[in-house]
Amino acid sequence: MTFPHLPTVTELADHFIRSLRGSEIAHEPYRRWNMTNVFPESICLGILTLPIAPPLIDDCYGVRDRHNEKRTFFTPALQKDFPTCAVFAEAMQRPDVARAFNDVCDVPADGSYLRIEYIQDLDGAWLEPHRDIKEKLFSMVVYLCTGPHAKDWGTDIYDDNKRWIGRSSAEFNSAVIFIAGPNTWHGFDKRPIIGVRRLMEINYVHPSWRDRDQLSFPDQPIRVTL
Repeated sequence: MTFPHLPTVTELADHFIRSLRGSEIAHEPYRRWNMTNVFPESICLGILTLPIAPPLIDDCYGVRDRHNEKRTFFTPALQKDFPTCAVFAEAMQRPDVARAFNDVCDVPADGSYLRIEYIQDLDGAWLEPHRDIKEKLFSMVVYLCTGPHAKDWGTDIYDDNKRWIGRSSAEFNSAVIFIAGPNTWHGFDKRPIIGVRRLMEINYVHPSWRDRDQLSFPDQPIRVTL
């Protein structure tokens, strides 16, 4: 028997689309879509119980790409090993999900590629204020943090002078979406992490994306229509 019981691809996609279409928009200092109840709890449990240990990193230097060999992406190989990853990736690849991103966030999804990263930050992790590259057509962070201190583990938001002005909620199964622009400064100020800060980062990326080994379906572009 597979544990936990997983939703079907259609059930997962339908649940996500309802959440996305019900998202609330924040406009300052840049436009963000805030979501709650993003995925069915069963798929969240499936992700949290993946037998993938958090990477041990002595110093992240405030960036993620310094240790690419220790990152976890929902690649075809991972999907083959773990049904949770396969259901998740197949749902996010669907044309109806792509249409929802197009409709709600004005994302030019057609012809892009799906990139899903599972992040497990340990104490000592931090990210310097930065803006995502334009090859990411949107950035979505899903918070799967648990524990009494998890509420403080949201993404930090900065103004044009990289001054801290706020923090996203890290409520379990919530998410924030934004589209990279000149003022979309964000990061994660260093602070205690008691336990594991678990996140999902989901992107559609431009066809020119170089790191094809990070893609969920490197030979299958996103299609808005069948």
